[in-house]
Amino acid sequence: MGNNSHRSMKSLFPKQLSGWLLIICCSAIGIIFQHVSAVSLPNNETVPAVIVFGDSIVDTGNNNYIMTLTKCDFPPYGRDFAEGNHPTGRFSNGLVPSDIIAAKFGVKKLLPAYLDPNLQLQDLLSGVSFASGGAGYDPLTSELAFVISLSGQLDMFKEYIQKIEEAVGRNRTATIVSKSIYIICIGSDDIANTYAQSPFRRYQYDISSYTDLMASEASNFLQELYGVGVRRIGVFSIPVIGCVPSQRTIGGGIFRTCSHSSNQAAILFNSKLFSQMSALQKKFSDARLVYLDSYNPLLDILQNPDKYGNY
Repeated sequence: MGNNSHRSMKSLFPKQLSGWLLIICCSAIGIIFQHVSAVSLPNNETVPAVIVFGDSIVDTGNNNYIMTLTKCDFPPYGRDFAEGNHPTGRFSNGLVPSDIIAAKFGVKKLLPAYLDPNLQLQDLLSGVSFASGGAGYDPLTSELAFVISLSGQLDMFKEYIQKIEEAVGRNRTATIVSKSIYIICIGSDDIANTYAQSPFRRYQYDISSYTDLMASEASNFLQELYGVGVRRIGVFSIPVIGCVPSQRTIGGGIFRTCSHSSNQAAILFNSKLFSQMSALQKKFSDARLVYLDSYNPLLDILQNPDKYGNY
């Protein structure tokens, strides 16, 4: 299992990635490269595809094609994308980490949404995002937002495997599935929305048992991925969710300070996620499971903004 150190590579990324997503992405890429470089690919192969599961941080447009109010296919979203003023379904003014990670691995500049009806075979072969803005580890989170649950994203991935197998055959498909890079970025909405802002789970769980539920769902998902041939997975921790604007407005009082309870919940879940991934790494020794810390990099930029220049 990878440790959770990170290094700044902000000069390598375009300005249209919002500040806190930039820090998360910087953290991820340095750690992923460190571990991918330790895995030899036959005949000097490159990474065949980047596959992403998760929520709005990595959704590249899937919610455009489902019946939900959780959409961003309108201005000011996309105001810095491509030629400008081009909403794409990304929850950003421009790119999202899915795009940046795919580009840094040399796969492609933009990672398309799986549900995009204009996808071509080559788009599928080099990877897609199955992420859906508003989704969570907790199945209830996705139900409340009417978005694609993690299990639904897994079903789409299995459908994806069938499609590429029909196109390029079983052997090449097995290679693509096993040698691709998989990114999972999800969980913030469980704490920020389902637990903090709705009554349903708080009646059933205290925060300790709720984060147990989340960690169990995360473990089950990773094991499901392993079961269909996935071997190289990076999983983002939950960031400093109590310091994002919505949580500061709702729970930060008149001075809009960070929500301590949400941050403590994130820390608690992250420790459980790390433990679950460590156990799975021992169980699945032929896999590479990398914990990607997004909590501490974002906390550092909030506490030491001068280190990161002006955005």
